[in-house]
Amino acid sequence: MSSKLPRSCSTYSKMSASSKITPIDLEELPRNCSTQMNKDSENKNVTMESEKETNPIEAWLPVTESRNGNIWSCIFHLVSSRLGTQALLLPFAFAVLGAWGLTYLSLGFVWQLYTSWVLIHLHETLSSGFRYSRYLQLAMAAFGPKLAKWLCMFPVLYLSGGTCTMLVISGGSTLKLLYEVICSGEGSHCLKNLSTTEWFVIFMCIAFILSQHPNLNSLFWVSVFGTVASILYVSLLWMTTVAKGRVKDVSYDPIFEDLADNLTKFLNTFSAMEMIALSFRGHNLIVEIQGTLPSDYKNPSHKTMWKAVKISNVIVALCFLPLAITGYWAYGNKLTKTGILNTLKDFHQDSGSTTMLGLILVCISAYQLCSFQLYSMLSFDNMELRYVMAKNRPCTWWLRLLMRCLYCFAVSLFLAIAFPFLPSLGTIFGAIGMLVTFAFPCFMYVCIKKPNVREPMFWVNWGLGCLGVVLCVIYFVVAIWQVSRQGLDANFFNAH
Repeated sequence: MSSKLPRSCSTYSKMSASSKITPIDLEELPRNCSTQMNKDSENKNVTMESEKETNPIEAWLPVTESRNGNIWSCIFHLVSSRLGTQALLLPFAFAVLGAWGLTYLSLGFVWQLYTSWVLIHLHETLSSGFRYSRYLQLAMAAFGPKLAKWLCMFPVLYLSGGTCTMLVISGGSTLKLLYEVICSGEGSHCLKNLSTTEWFVIFMCIAFILSQHPNLNSLFWVSVFGTVASILYVSLLWMTTVAKGRVKDVSYDPIFEDLADNLTKFLNTFSAMEMIALSFRGHNLIVEIQGTLPSDYKNPSHKTMWKAVKISNVIVALCFLPLAITGYWAYGNKLTKTGILNTLKDFHQDSGSTTMLGLILVCISAYQLCSFQLYSMLSFDNMELRYVMAKNRPCTWWLRLLMRCLYCFAVSLFLAIAFPFLPSLGTIFGAIGMLVTFAFPCFMYVCIKKPNVREPMFWVNWGLGCLGVVLCVIYFVVAIWQVSRQGLDANFFNAH
């Protein structure tokens, strides 16, 4: 394959809309027509199997460099990207919402599962063999290049680059807390703890070493380790909670129920609903993960990907529900906004709890390092795309190393050191990012598939899309109200 392309060749060139496939009985056709259709089918198989040969840019970029993935790689990628530390806030959300917490969690789970199904089936066009292997690329096909950039650019960039910065901040803080727990035992002779900024640097150095995997598909074992670590820390948390039992004088009356101000109660309720909605993440990675799968006309990638999504969602549900329910059962309205981990640390200070807390923190740190690799790969892909489109040749190994070094230290680490208070603004940016999960996929389906106005799918997608936008606007306003009410400790270059 040539190492250069014509200037007209581009991944983001104009793409034809997907056409519906109408089944035809081959026996009713003349023999020569049937033969011709078989040849056309074979041509489609060849088209989809040799996409990297017809579009070499895809073979040069980290997301699509390898299409040798399978259902297991997809499952581990999905679980590792979705089972984040946002789940630690679910018990507090239940404490605010009461019995409605489980209902809202279930509805949100079904909603995000549907939008996952939509993204999976929009990933490829069987008639042409073209595959939209990036969320922004799919949005351009649906909304047009200009509108897609206005609508999706910031949410997608936040969910990749912003998540990496958040992981550096939370990962460094977790390592610092782990060191404190290790040195808290009697007779320990540990050195003085490092500053939070220095722990950020340590976390970033480890993450940079792990980030040398060439492409998304090569992160298989990283995702396996991240999945195991995430399942372990969630399981250890809820099992420790059950073992310790309910705390004294626990109450299950919803938090803020006794407030006289109805507006404040309303805003706190929606703030808890946003906590649950933010626990559903990873939709900006779905089409990218699907892009690592092989695909042809007889065995399109959406079949394998849909199986992987269903299995991964079962795993995530089996982690979310026990954690939320047992945390709410054990602590009730004594839960704090900082999450169940800090609540466990505050109520149980014995040596056994300290050992268990240390194991949980080790698993969380391992998960954060593995999750960083998945989300940073999207940013690496975007950086290399700019170079490939400008130079029409793949990145050399040393240039790829330089790009990743610049991104890890000059972007993610610098932002974490300069703005260590970013997690305090996470609900504001998260409200915008939720459009990627709950609203945009529905509008994409309408724009690409163009269902008839009389069809239920037209109204289902328009209804869910509009409801998603309305909820995200409400969450955005509520998040701003919460920050203005509590105040913001803007400690620039001064991580606590």
